[in-house]
Amino acid sequence: MKRALAIALLVALAMVHFMAEPASAVTCEDVNNALDPCLSYLTGGGAPSSGCCNGVRTLISMAPTASDRQTACQCAKDAASRNSNLRQEAAAALPSKCGVQTNIPISPNTDCSSIS
Repeated sequence: MKRALAIALLVALAMVHFMAEPASAVTCEDVNNALDPCLSYLTGGGAPSSGCCNGVRTLISMAPTASDRQTACQCAKDAASRNSNLRQEAAAALPSKCGVQTNIPISPNTDCSSIS
């Protein structure tokens, strides 16, 4: 009886531990992977590919909280700063060209701390 109670207690503790573990936060690797299909559009123009728009949708879904959006913004800002060929007008138009709304800009000039 004691053994069954101990096993039940351990199972309950394990369940509480896994339920209380926070969801993983968005990383720059996540952001880069999501936006990588957009690179040719962001540097060359034309229309974004379906893979690019799927990446934008993925990015939006990965950033449900203000903190996640600020992190994603900073990652996109850093990536934009490293790419001198980035066309600012293409980056600004990307969400509308993909038919989505987001407040995660792709710009080297964004104040990401103001993202809500």
